[in-house]
Amino acid sequence: MEELQGKVDKLEEEKAALEKAALEKAKESWDVDRKRLATWRVRCLDSEEKLNKRIGELEEDYDDLKEKYDGAVGELGDLKNNIIQEHINGFKKGLRQAAFFHREVDFTDVKFDFKKDVIDGRLVNEDEGSAGEEAEARVEEKATEEVNEAVDVGEVALDAAE
Repeated sequence: MEELQGKVDKLEEEKAALEKAALEKAKESWDVDRKRLATWRVRCLDSEEKLNKRIGELEEDYDDLKEKYDGAVGELGDLKNNIIQEHINGFKKGLRQAAFFHREVDFTDVKFDFKKDVIDGRLVNEDEGSAGEEAEARVEEKATEEVNEAVDVGEVALDAAE
């Protein structure tokens, strides 16, 4: 019985040693996992910090670009208004010159309508759609013919002067 008791005690010691070794091995494995997870955590926190910093930089860039865009839109609006004003000023200047060279014509008369144009010797509305486009083409052709005729007359006058 003592012999068997000794074998049981020895087996229990071996069992306890094996359990202790298994526990140590599991603990080492857990330590490795804990270290690995701690490293991942540090990397994640670093990445989060870097991303937050980059987001801040991008927001600043966005604000700068938005200010530039708003400034460009405002400047474009100013330029548009300036172009319109220059057209109006040019038109008024042309009217003043026409009034100067043709004193007998009253340009403030109601029959002068800026919405109408002279096409083929007739006063017509420009709002007539395709007819207006055809009329514009005829006006351009007529203007080209008049310029060509003026050049021809000038050449004839030069030939006669020689």
